[in-house]
Amino acid sequence: MTRLNGKTAVITGGATGIGLAAAKRFIEEGAFVFIFGRRQEALDAALAELGPNARAVKGSVSNQADLDRLYAAVQAERGTLDIVLANAGAGGPLPLGQITAEHIDETFDTNVKGTIFTVQKALPLMKPGGSIILTGSSAGATGAPGFGAYGASKAAVRNLAQTFALDLKGSGIRINVLSPGPTATELAKAALGEEGQKAYGMMTPLQRMADPAELGAVAAFLASSDSSFMTASEVAVDGGLAQV
Repeated sequence: MTRLNGKTAVITGGATGIGLAAAKRFIEEGAFVFIFGRRQEALDAALAELGPNARAVKGSVSNQADLDRLYAAVQAERGTLDIVLANAGAGGPLPLGQITAEHIDETFDTNVKGTIFTVQKALPLMKPGGSIILTGSSAGATGAPGFGAYGASKAAVRNLAQTFALDLKGSGIRINVLSPGPTATELAKAALGEEGQKAYGMMTPLQRMADPAELGAVAAFLASSDSSFMTASEVAVDGGLAQV
């Protein structure tokens, strides 16, 4: 399958989990991928898996200078950019009554401000036919105890796609949201343990957690011309968790 043949993609949070799975799928379908993340050791390990059609840039989406370096690297090697997967995210549980300003700032700096500037700084390199994908979450549509700041930040991501689609009218660039539910990423496995994963998965009608590759497959669909009449849409890949 070569739906992304010759395309250039940027994936933030691309060294692990859903981002790495998407990078693998994009490369399988013919893309050249830049992954962006904060931990050099994770980036190095990801590059070893991804092979010669990938590059890595270290940095944080909440740091605009880091994003400038990322896009300068893309421009220097590839000239233009076709796909952006704004996947970097942050946020842990903190219940009402214990929420701090620092917790809100960390969550919103990455999930909202980081998403905005990941997209905005990419635009000068993009042309008609480009696809922008924002990683949302089932938490943006449902309530979960202790996850008020995280859920609010992901609800904001959903609105960003709706608003940016109007801002991009006439550009030929599409923007959509990919919203995962329970996904068996490295972080989730470590946090939940085997029993926790089973319990979380059983909350979905499909009674399991997603493999990150299942999210990567949908990201590739949204990146490709197969989704050419989709913009401002949210695609839930959550096992039905937020749908019933």
